Amino acid sequence: MAYGDFVIQRDLDFTINQGDIFIIMGGSGCGKSTLLMHLIGLQRPAKGDVLYGDVSLVSADDNSRKRLLQRTGVLFQSGALLSSMTLAENVALPIAEHTRLGAQRIRQIVSYKLALVGLAGFEDFYPSEISGGMQKRAGLARAMALDPEILFFDEPSAGLDPVSAKLLDDLIRSLRDNLGATIVMVTHELASIFAIGTNSVFLDPETKTMIASGPPQQLLNESRDPKVIRFLTRGKSEIQTTNATT
Repeated sequence: MAYGDFVIQRDLDFTINQGDIFIIMGGSGCGKSTLLMHLIGLQRPAKGDVLYGDVSLVSADDNSRKRLLQRTGVLFQSGALLSSMTLAENVALPIAEHTRLGAQRIRQIVSYKLALVGLAGFEDFYPSEISGGMQKRAGLARAMALDPEILFFDEPSAGLDPVSAKLLDDLIRSLRDNLGATIVMVTHELASIFAIGTNSVFLDPETKTMIASGPPQQLLNESRDPKVIRFLTRGKSEIQTTNATT
């Protein structure tokens, strides 16, 4: 991944398995969100490929690329809801754009998707009328509008209080378990990484490559790389000291 001659990451080689809650993690500036943009086709790699099964996202023709990306849903960090539309209108937008369903059927699907994320009855609310946590859930409902096989999240817990973040983690895990979706998530939140992550890749901004991959708990237990250990244990010693003093 590069901007002109400036390389962000190189030699990335990992597999996201069906049913994973796959965590993309690493220090600030390592290229986590940039990698996500490559995985969903918003940026092209300077070298290499992104494969959905055995189909190349990079070299696919426009129709094949469109079909591939219709298997995905994306929740951006801000939620990216359109402020001039109600929650129902936001969720209905991709359904109306990509299907030929009638208005009544679309309304039924929208109500169901909002209910899945705990927002039943909020169809006519505007984004400015609900909390940040509710905006994230509404964005998730829109990401799920077309029943994607793969959901991509960019820092879904950013800006949320611990209780709201925990509820969102529980919701993400429930979607994986109940709907069979594969989850790919950029996050630096340790609570989320260990609570729901089943697999991961660790990007390093200094070497500009991945320096670890595998289940987060396994990396914590077995990794000998000080950068990985420092990232996965940050703050623990301070917490233990505070508790001991108390």
